Amino acid sequence: MLDALNAPAAPQSIHRSDYQPPDWMVPTLALDFDLAPAQTRVKATLSVSRNGVHDRALRLNGDGLVPLRVRVDGEETRDWAMDGTDLVIPMPSDSATVETEVEIAPDKNTQLMGLYASGGLLCTQCEAEGFRRITFFPDRPDVLSRYSVRMAADKVAFPVLLSNGDCTAAGDLPDGRHFAEWQDPFPKPCYLFALVAGDLKANRDVFTTMSGKPVQLAVWVAEADLPRTGHAMESLKLSMAWDEDVYGREYDLGEFHIVAVGDFNFGAMENKSLNVFNTAYVLADPETATDIDFDNVLGVVGHEYFHNWSGNRVTCRDWFQLSLKEGFTVFRDQCFSADQGSAAVKRISDVRMLRGSQFQEDSGPLAHPIRPESYIEIGNFYTATIYNKGAEVIRMLHTLLGAEAFRKGSDLYFTRHDGEAATCEDFVKAMEDASGMDLTQFRRWYGYAGTPKLVADLTHDAARGEAVLTLSQSVPDTPGQSGKAPMAIPLKLALFDRASGTHQGERLELLTEAVTQLRIPGFADKPVLSINRGFSAPIIVEAARDAEELAFLSAHDDDPFGRYEAMQQLMVDTLVAAVATGKTDHAPVVNAVRNTLANNALDPAFVAEAVVLPSEAFIGDQMLVVDPDAIHAAREALRADLGRTLEGAWRAAYAAHAQSGYAYTPEAKGARRMRNVALGYIMGSGAADAGAIAFAQFEAADNMTDRLAALGSLANSNAAERVAALDIFYNRYRHDALVTDKWFSTQAFSVRADTLAAVMELAHHTDYSLTNPNRVRSLVGAFAANQPRFHAADGAGYAFLADTIIALNAINPQVAAKQVPALGRWRRFDEGRQALMRAELQRILDTPGISKDVFEQASKSLG
Repeated sequence: MLDALNAPAAPQSIHRSDYQPPDWMVPTLALDFDLAPAQTRVKATLSVSRNGVHDRALRLNGDGLVPLRVRVDGEETRDWAMDGTDLVIPMPSDSATVETEVEIAPDKNTQLMGLYASGGLLCTQCEAEGFRRITFFPDRPDVLSRYSVRMAADKVAFPVLLSNGDCTAAGDLPDGRHFAEWQDPFPKPCYLFALVAGDLKANRDVFTTMSGKPVQLAVWVAEADLPRTGHAMESLKLSMAWDEDVYGREYDLGEFHIVAVGDFNFGAMENKSLNVFNTAYVLADPETATDIDFDNVLGVVGHEYFHNWSGNRVTCRDWFQLSLKEGFTVFRDQCFSADQGSAAVKRISDVRMLRGSQFQEDSGPLAHPIRPESYIEIGNFYTATIYNKGAEVIRMLHTLLGAEAFRKGSDLYFTRHDGEAATCEDFVKAMEDASGMDLTQFRRWYGYAGTPKLVADLTHDAARGEAVLTLSQSVPDTPGQSGKAPMAIPLKLALFDRASGTHQGERLELLTEAVTQLRIPGFADKPVLSINRGFSAPIIVEAARDAEELAFLSAHDDDPFGRYEAMQQLMVDTLVAAVATGKTDHAPVVNAVRNTLANNALDPAFVAEAVVLPSEAFIGDQMLVVDPDAIHAAREALRADLGRTLEGAWRAAYAAHAQSGYAYTPEAKGARRMRNVALGYIMGSGAADAGAIAFAQFEAADNMTDRLAALGSLANSNAAERVAALDIFYNRYRHDALVTDKWFSTQAFSVRADTLAAVMELAHHTDYSLTNPNRVRSLVGAFAANQPRFHAADGAGYAFLADTIIALNAINPQVAAKQVPALGRWRRFDEGRQALMRAELQRILDTPGISKDVFEQASKSLG
């Protein structure tokens, strides 16, 4: 009989070491939905079979569900109980058919997990544990089932009914209703289940696979958005072809659908054959989307499609293995995107993202390995470590093994584990077996948190004509981990002759010891060191290279990342010295930037990235104690000096890269990027006409890339045109949610002194809502990343963020928890800011009814 739900217990950690195989398997699951926003009835029919020899009951996870009916082998039973939120049914036999029935209210589901309403649609999000909010089920990724789904709904409100697999039947019902039935022949975990019902229109196309099989493609959106789906469709077809060419992976069903949803906690979800996307990663046209938006659509569509094999056909055994699917698939989408444009610019972008988010995570209280050992709420582990560092670990395997052996390893992995729930160890073992390489030490990358540090000391043995390179590695202590052994680090390097500007060849060294010394002959004079070329390992390198050597590399290094890195390091060294000593010797940076701008052999897209100043957050990461005000002042001074001293060069670049019409090509993107970087420096110069130049671009722009760049420059300034531009932008795009997000974030990122006041006012704007994750991220997330303004010494920024987290916790705990880490970096700041941030974390924890999502992030951050 039904017991009262137990009072919620204090959040408990789940440990990887406690993994046990499921007691019961569910070979097939039939779902019957009677859909309506206020009241949806779900009937589930599970074929269950005992897994192993035991007498334990069948436990079906639920969240907020009340069973209306339970049947076993066709007979209604009252021999069941609720244990917390789980339905427990004693099972005397080894197999049975279990039927349950529940009612849920999608329009009340503000968590956006399970089945929820969004803009007139009904849709699902089940990863990681949302399926238990739909029906009772063993909600874990190692229970794989074949699904059949029947949906019935009002035909006018919900004319389109979609689910996984292929549609096998559809038709009309009495009273203006209709139905659709879907069958997915491939076993999958419940987190990959999907359902969408609504008034949608499709951009349709057909892709013919390498074996000649036609696949029906559809990108589903609101009818008004159809013109903005062309890029997503093209990205999908490119992804399908690329996966065949590079990995030999062919699509396995007759249909593939993408649906765009306005309210979504993530970027997108790889549900088998029915990908549900945040609209931000589907809709794109030149008027409303920037080049970065176009790139993101390409990358995210690719990412979710690639999951069909690396995540769906082979899924993860438990959530501790999350990087098995995410790290591998991020690596795949990074390589795909690199092949569609500038590989050098893509690599720079990926490393900048890694350093800006994952390196910070790895050095703070929330540091964890790519295969964590414990968690309280798995939603908190969809992190830059799991995704981005995980991708770097896969990239290192690719570097060590080479492309051919890596492909053999991936083929072996897919063959061995197709239709299974696998582990990170299974992946590494496949690579090991295919290549013959011993990866025992390499496995430490899966178990250690923290970013390894490599100290490089280059000397010259004149008597022997040798360069002597001593490399010392260490892995810092992180929460729960200390005394770590040396890592296996694949390090690409080259030694440049100063006179000729050339090197003997790139070397790939596998570092396995705490200290490695290399003696390299053939140098009459001390060479210049280019190290971690291509960012061959996700490490922090400390190499004693002076300004002259860095300027040399910024001019001569033939590795694009090495050249970029030299320029960035020169800038960082200059800015850190300015903060620490007050010295402002900008000449080396100015000269290096001048030479880079003058080098017509370089790709403008690369030049633009190389001459952009490092972020204030990244500069702070190089300091023992972050001083936001001093960093901001030093960076603004260097920006102004570069703007004034090289004003002629910036104006020339601005004029040279003007374009007529929009094209999404690497060349056109590079020209726009270079022109907008030049505009930023012209604004920084303080020239009397700078505001007018920016406003003229804003008004005349025929694409969002140029318009938004101009708006951003004005929003950061005191130019007279600033307010007018913001008003014009809002009034022009106020009915477009994605572009309105840009309007909010542009103001939240502004470094003006009045930014917090503006953000607090925007939080009460008629177009702002805590129920929409995109809008929260565009305002609150952007402001929390604005180092000089969020970290104002009076703590007002911290209080604003804490207030938002507390309010959001009651609406969407998962999105609320994602905002907490900005407060968790308190140890990196001065004592005054530390105390203020800790007080806000404690206030969050003291809030009655705090979710386990927020509790885990805040308690670990306070630590």
